[in-house]
Amino acid sequence: MDVRQRIGWNLRRLRVAKGLSQERLALEAEIDRSYVGRVERGTENVTVGALEAFSAILDIDVSALFAEIDSSSSLPPPLRSGRKPKSH
Repeated sequence: MDVRQRIGWNLRRLRVAKGLSQERLALEAEIDRSYVGRVERGTENVTVGALEAFSAILDIDVSALFAEIDSSSSLPPPLRSGRKPKSH
């Protein structure tokens, strides 16, 4: 697994753990949603600025995006599609 794939894997894992969609992460980081998807797929050379934005939104240290991946780990499942119900 190359570094781009490792960053993408960790970004998805951490984003899903926080319950954020790609769209919400992109909106809060002021980054295009399709860019987030390309980063998660490991096809984009992510910028330092984007890494900083992602880590700020996810409330993590940037180094967490570079963490080693356990070879027995499976990709995190996607979030449920559709809008979340409004809380009253």
